[in-house]
Amino acid sequence: MKTRAPSHFAFFLPNLCGGGVAPAMLALAAELTDRGHRVDLVLCRRRGPYLEQVPDSVQVFELRRSVLFPVHVLAAAPRDVPGLLLNSAWSRRPFITLPYLQELVRYLRRERPVTLLAAKETANLAAIWAAGVAGTSTRIVISVRNHLPSELAHRARGGPLFLKPVIRRNYRRADAWVATSNGSANALSEFADLPRREIVTIYSGVVNAELVKKAGEHVDHHPWFQPNSPPVILGVGRLEMQKDFALLLRAFTRIREERRARLVVLGEGTLRTDLEALARDLGIDSDLAMPGFVQNPFSWMARAAVLAVSSAWEGLSLVIIQALAVGCPVVSTNCRSGPAEILDGGAYGRLTPVGDSGALARAIVATLDESPCRERLRRRGRHFSSARAAEQYLDVLLGER
Repeated sequence: MKTRAPSHFAFFLPNLCGGGVAPAMLALAAELTDRGHRVDLVLCRRRGPYLEQVPDSVQVFELRRSVLFPVHVLAAAPRDVPGLLLNSAWSRRPFITLPYLQELVRYLRRERPVTLLAAKETANLAAIWAAGVAGTSTRIVISVRNHLPSELAHRARGGPLFLKPVIRRNYRRADAWVATSNGSANALSEFADLPRREIVTIYSGVVNAELVKKAGEHVDHHPWFQPNSPPVILGVGRLEMQKDFALLLRAFTRIREERRARLVVLGEGTLRTDLEALARDLGIDSDLAMPGFVQNPFSWMARAAVLAVSSAWEGLSLVIIQALAVGCPVVSTNCRSGPAEILDGGAYGRLTPVGDSGALARAIVATLDESPCRERLRRRGRHFSSARAAEQYLDVLLGER
């Protein structure tokens, strides 16, 4: 570990809602403040289930909304206003960070962090524009946490059509670019027309002593983890299209034809009603539990027979890392980026084709029959420690890489 003088960093996010971005950023913030650095957490809205996990050492700045955001965008990026407005109208998903742009400019001029690290596409663009208007020396680092073309194609119908030129014009104005996997870095390079050699891959570091401690907490609120009960297959993630839990439900139906088992899905999202209806149609609702979002999924992972990831695409997949860290066997779809890198091409967990419920079911059954060495999985999980990620991020945040 290098010895570095204390510095001042700011992390910019729309909010702390569900998904892997918030816990990864909070783990990084905790590591940096433990090393004596100042970290400000700048949010458009101070909301989300991860708020209570913000370290005491991190100061939270909630930005005020302005109704004059088109004027601010005109000042920062006049050529991009038509594309932004067309994307918002087409997708019916306005860029939620834009009304906070003026307040972000004020934050940069008042607090003057050495580096502003942004995450998510709307925050990345707002950070670049705010820095241009603020005129300060703050270094701008943008991070891409997903497979960008897939994410934009789903979240904004026609999004790539309108946003590709906006992203290409503006992402190159950042001082540095970070991607959470080589797959997402490759996609960013092609989509944003950035030199691949200049994009730094830093795997999200979420494995630390706190995670291990939480994994040891007892799951006393669910009867399915009692001794001699059928094995529990676990799914963790937002109930959204990307995670494709419908595929997992169909795979579980096949598993149930062969053996007794139960399925628990932790997470919340817009597809809950659809998934519950599908479970009833498939006749598996009596063996399916969907408790919603939980603050400590690690204790569930530590006691599950297998974690099943059914995603259509990923940037990295924090839940795979977290499961390995607590010794939980993993089966995952081999989606566009992330899982294969974490599982080392299948050495630490089976990979199956995207969208193939039969292959996913067979891989889960094989894993249940095999009982992989959990200590070997834990050793792999430690490769993704928050301490290692913090060292790599410091190189980028301080302009040393």
